[in-house]
Amino acid sequence: MIIVTGAAGFIGSNLVHALNRRGDTDVLAVDNLSRAEKFHNLVDCEISDYLDKQELLARLPRLGTVRAVLHQGACSDTMESDGRYMMENNFRYSQALLEFCAERRIPFVYASSAAVYGGSQRFVEERDCEQPLNVYGYSKFLFDQVVRRRMPSMRSQVVGLRYFNVYGPREAHKGRMASVAFHNFNQFRAEGGVRLFDGWDGWDAGGQSRDFIHVDDVVAVNLHFLDNPGSSGIFNLGTGRAQPFNDIAVTVVNTLRRAQGHPPLPLAGLVAEGLIEYIPFPDALKGKYQSFTQADIGRLRAVGYGAPFATVQQGVERYVEWLAARA
Repeated sequence: MIIVTGAAGFIGSNLVHALNRRGDTDVLAVDNLSRAEKFHNLVDCEISDYLDKQELLARLPRLGTVRAVLHQGACSDTMESDGRYMMENNFRYSQALLEFCAERRIPFVYASSAAVYGGSQRFVEERDCEQPLNVYGYSKFLFDQVVRRRMPSMRSQVVGLRYFNVYGPREAHKGRMASVAFHNFNQFRAEGGVRLFDGWDGWDAGGQSRDFIHVDDVVAVNLHFLDNPGSSGIFNLGTGRAQPFNDIAVTVVNTLRRAQGHPPLPLAGLVAEGLIEYIPFPDALKGKYQSFTQADIGRLRAVGYGAPFATVQQGVERYVEWLAARA
């Protein structure tokens, strides 16, 4: 079997779907359904069993043959202030799974995060670039350090994937932590316009730029490592290309306008029409916000992953069409 933690979540459920498309249905789905609405993400999946995340650790010694563990489960709320919960959920839990996989020589692919870079201006998988700004980023950073120390003695695959800004289907349950594309889509449908942050920290209005990556590309990289168990390490998982939040908003609005029979407009035209507006940058985010991220994907390319990544214009358009079809 393949264990997928966070299986009812955003990336986890997309992974289960991708495994099913490959013919893999012996999947042990692990999650916490205290927020029951997440079950919708698994309704059209084939799994062999489901376990609560707390039950998994107790059951590990009695599990049968495990082909791999794809560890996607975590608290990803960057505004979470309960450090004790964050460290127990993201750090200690991950350690327990790592020890299990190391002992049984099971491939272990886990979700790290670009949040480990925090205030850095370089996004390379090196210790001196890692400056987490919140306890979420710190929990991911600390586990990456454990993996680095263990890596030389590991006799099976261990891969950490530092996700940059992921967007795409099956993220609705994330609420305020869902992607900018998801929120822009819902704002436009509800209010006829999209709101972005005004300029701050030297950035123009809507000009804050991040490395936005479609969930399909994230899934493809996970499966690449599943198919290549000889590759281990910690790797950035972004497109290698930063794009401004303005690009997201323009793509969302023009995709929805096209469905209404309207021609596309450039950014200036959308702003002039009041379809994109800017709001003051929140005080609560100052000093805790990454205004720029761009993955250095040299190491990922060096281990043989050569597929292209979707641009914002390609990926967001596809995502908005998916959302609109289900609205």
